[in-house]
Amino acid sequence: MATTRGELFAGVTVAIVTPFRNGEVDWDDLGKLVEWHCEQGTDALAPCGTTGESPTLTHEENERVVAFVCEKARGRTKIMAGTGSNSTSEAIRMTKAAKRAGATGTLQVGPYYNKPSQEGYFRHFSAVAEATDLPIVVYNIPGRTGSNIAPETLAKIAEKNPTVVAVKEATGSLDQASQTIALSDLTILSGDDSLTLPLMSVGGKGVVSVVGNIVPRDMMALVRAFAAGKIEEAQTWHRKLFPLCRDMLSVSTNPIPLKAAMKLLGRGTGEMRLPMYPLDAAGEARVRQTLVNYGLL
Repeated sequence: MATTRGELFAGVTVAIVTPFRNGEVDWDDLGKLVEWHCEQGTDALAPCGTTGESPTLTHEENERVVAFVCEKARGRTKIMAGTGSNSTSEAIRMTKAAKRAGATGTLQVGPYYNKPSQEGYFRHFSAVAEATDLPIVVYNIPGRTGSNIAPETLAKIAEKNPTVVAVKEATGSLDQASQTIALSDLTILSGDDSLTLPLMSVGGKGVVSVVGNIVPRDMMALVRAFAAGKIEEAQTWHRKLFPLCRDMLSVSTNPIPLKAAMKLLGRGTGEMRLPMYPLDAAGEARVRQTLVNYGLL
């Protein structure tokens, strides 16, 4: 397979949750999560992404969480710090802080709600890239941000900015991913767990995973099997993981069901910050049954 420019993030990056206790970041629990992932051999961690409830973290908390995760990991796993914003100046400030903290790279979500033009996207990501030399993974998730970063725009951003190395592709469109691959040498990472294998089949190199919070080794087994040319083994892992991805993550908006699952597995309080709100009893029962079906409970 062709080498792409963001191979350092090939594999499985887990978008880790931010644990809360009584409304505050639970630093003790966050430390345990980082330690557990280092023991599991997780390829990389992405703190302060959507799964980390970044929209409800203050900018100061975002910087502290990234620095804490970098410090706890101590180089044992890579850190793709979520430092994106719909304000270019805030994205630059948080990205510079992640660089000081020792992050491996940064995950930059497309500016949300304000719906920039394609030229606005180009200038936004270029400004962040020019402000620091950290490798940048562009996160394209139109379902959350309200607009799509076109493949042509991604190729233009990559052409001008060598530190933009990868795209977390969460459009759900294999056509869009294929077009981005055709137009650039950017590394494509799946932003949807259930589409990891299909995306790898057209040239993707891995996933930024939600279910990796509970089964990182299984996700890594799928990605590594495909990368090694063991297609049937990868398909077997896909079939095993697919119901977990579908049934858990469809119960409610991410990370609500994930935090419920982790609480059921004895990992964290399951606490959310408003406007995110925990599942009701029926929703939690569905998550429990999914975990039982997978063999985790």
